Amino acid sequence: MIKHTRFLAMFFFAIAAFAACKDKDETVTPTSTNLYDRLGGIDAISLVVDKFLANVVADDVINARFAPTVADPFRTRLLRNNLIDQICAGTGGPCQYKGKTMLEAHAGMKITDVEFNALVGDLVAALDFYNVPKTEQDDLLAVLGPMQPDIVGQ
Repeated sequence: MIKHTRFLAMFFFAIAAFAACKDKDETVTPTSTNLYDRLGGIDAISLVVDKFLANVVADDVINARFAPTVADPFRTRLLRNNLIDQICAGTGGPCQYKGKTMLEAHAGMKITDVEFNALVGDLVAALDFYNVPKTEQDDLLAVLGPMQPDIVGQ
């Protein structure tokens, strides 16, 4: 758990620095019926993940859980890449998620509903930052939402 937290913290620090360089005027624009494509493909997903991670680092409700990850550049990159692959694959994109299952990754962490909801709020804020339309946000949350039982309380 300590290693997982250290990785997330390092990851979020690196993402915060990277996201600070991005232009807020970049917008995710839907282009087809496939959710992956409607989100804007891998480039847009990567931007949203970077902003999401920066939001988490700044979120006092959950950032302590990610401090160890943010402190380790390898773990930070791994988390970022896993999140991108997970969203890409889950939305019909060409990526393959190769990380742990959510149950394996969160075993013993005892994540609370409050922490989970803060994380979801950080993701929604990242989607809003890039002007992702409500329909695509809802569709993405419908893909990710079923993971909650494997994350909270484990």
